[in-house]
Amino acid sequence: MPKFEPPQDLPARILNDAEMIKACYERDFSRIFKIVKRAGFYPALIARRCDLTPSRVGEVIQGQRIIKDMAVVERVADGLRIPGQMLGLVRRSWEGSSGEPKEAVLLTPPDPAMSPVPADDLWVATSGEDLADPEFTATLIESQLPQRYKSANYFGARQPLATVNHDAKTIARLLDTANGSVRRRLLHVGSQTAEFLGWLYQDLGDFTAAAYWSDRSMEWAQEAADHHMQSYLLFRKSHQAAAQGSPARAVGLAQAAQYVPNRTPQLSALAALQEAAGHALQGDPQAALTKFDEAHELASQTYEADPDAILDTSYCTPTYVEIQRANCWIDLGDPSRAIRLFEEEIAVLPQVFRNDRSVYLARLARAYAKAGEPEPCAEAAGKALAIVAQTGSARTLAELTAVARAVPTRQKVPAIAAFTERLQIVRDRLTT
Repeated sequence: MPKFEPPQDLPARILNDAEMIKACYERDFSRIFKIVKRAGFYPALIARRCDLTPSRVGEVIQGQRIIKDMAVVERVADGLRIPGQMLGLVRRSWEGSSGEPKEAVLLTPPDPAMSPVPADDLWVATSGEDLADPEFTATLIESQLPQRYKSANYFGARQPLATVNHDAKTIARLLDTANGSVRRRLLHVGSQTAEFLGWLYQDLGDFTAAAYWSDRSMEWAQEAADHHMQSYLLFRKSHQAAAQGSPARAVGLAQAAQYVPNRTPQLSALAALQEAAGHALQGDPQAALTKFDEAHELASQTYEADPDAILDTSYCTPTYVEIQRANCWIDLGDPSRAIRLFEEEIAVLPQVFRNDRSVYLARLARAYAKAGEPEPCAEAAGKALAIVAQTGSARTLAELTAVARAVPTRQKVPAIAAFTERLQIVRDRLTT
């Protein structure tokens, strides 16, 4: 019996199945193997196709073994003819070998808010059927990004999420057939759009989707040889690592961002700032404060911005640096200093940064809690809660949850009791 079966594609109904799309996005091979059984791919056949032992396939199906090795992931993609993008891989050599694109599949994680659609009713247009002008599409999406940023800054990430998701998927589809200068244009705009989408998902607490889009943005930035964007994405991935409690990885990624050549002062400041935050989480105040000082000096520098540049780092000002330093003073054990900095910097924060204001108010409340001042803690927390009830920011909710934990239970202050009660109401509403 031959080791491998002749190539055979999975039916479109399987590839377009919402459960299959989600399983591939999460690289849940237990579910993938169970789903492909519907097309006659039983464990013995899966084993032969993917160069695995039948017992190993059985262990994967039973959830006793997890496939993480990239070489094995690629063997599964090739053996079962799962398009590379569904598993976060580069386009496989067998895809589109006839010169025509195969029937398209969704390239992004399914929206959990969407109702499942029967597999037979799903259809996604191929690039060849879309008559849209790629150059015009890229220009339109780019022109709308500044307004999308303002919307997210003020109303929260939920408001522009669906539109930005649609923009990113549109660019991904157009890139399937674009080449030359048009492709380079799509890569630049696509990288910026995907990075923004990653930030939206992070603000909503979905770090899996955030990492997916940050990785896609990095892939496009590397193909476009956009060094500034690559540095910025390393900074963003460092930020994600810190938010997930991985300070060593946060420091390493921030340092990598500082190795990228020809950075602007603002890019260098952001990378130094994120390295400082990582050092603070590691409990190294000397290293943290040194990098904060470096970031402040860099953010204070002026430079002639490229009018054609898509990446906007103008938000990295000395005020931005100091408000991040304030947060680290809490972790470094000096909440009183954090309070002074937060009060000063929140007072001059532009109104448009309403979503960030809720985060900073929540951190101010946490500093008051650490300093043993429950009344001002409740006041700041209440202001943050009023904003997050409308924006749904998971970042702010996480900070407010930390505030609730930081207030000693023996402090029976009516304002604190009211805050914790309202916090639970908001959390229940946003998580159901």
